[in-house]
Amino acid sequence: QVQLVESGGGLVRSGESLRLSCTAPGSLLSIQTMRWYRDTPGKQRVMVASISARGSTNYADSVSGRFTISKDDRANAMYLQMDSLAPEDTGLYVCNVVVIGASYWGQGTRVTVSS
Repeated sequence: QVQLVESGGGLVRSGESLRLSCTAPGSLLSIQTMRWYRDTPGKQRVMVASISARGSTNYADSVSGRFTISKDDRANAMYLQMDSLAPEDTGLYVCNVVVIGASYWGQGTRVTVSS
């Protein structure tokens, strides 16, 4: 069973920053895409950012210009630098890794932004 390990969440004030990490097992090969999603109670899961194997990135409009997604292929790791955080960024941030024929999910790391 593939386990993704997320970290970096916490409680911050509006305007502050956090850096999330997601690490996949080294045995997981041929990663196609890595994504961060946000879960908020009562709302649909939202894709926040994604990065392809080639390094192409995509962002939700609400975070574009404030969040930066990156990856370290040698470490099978993905990061999300979140700057200028706002209360609407609050939620459970869940890591998703897609390989050929499978998609894996982490348990999530919680981000809470107070006003």
